[in-house]
Amino acid sequence: MTIVAIITGVLLGAAGLCSVYRIVRGPSVLDRVIAADVLVATIMCALGADMAFNNHTDTLPVLLVLALFGVLGSISVARFLPRQDSA
Repeated sequence: MTIVAIITGVLLGAAGLCSVYRIVRGPSVLDRVIAADVLVATIMCALGADMAFNNHTDTLPVLLVLALFGVLGSISVARFLPRQDSA
């Protein structure tokens, strides 16, 4: 089980680094917002994996708050981002 935890940590770390890279280098605001949403989802997966590996539910409220921020952030950006017509 230790090998699975190490592989999971490495893959989640790589996903986090890739999304941070896209946040920094993103050519548009929409790319940065999507990368931030991916980073929040990666953090949620890491917390869920920690709960599964250590058999506890202490971080469940943190998961719920992160899910709320992810949904509300995406909705607010979609609402207030200016529309681009393809004409």
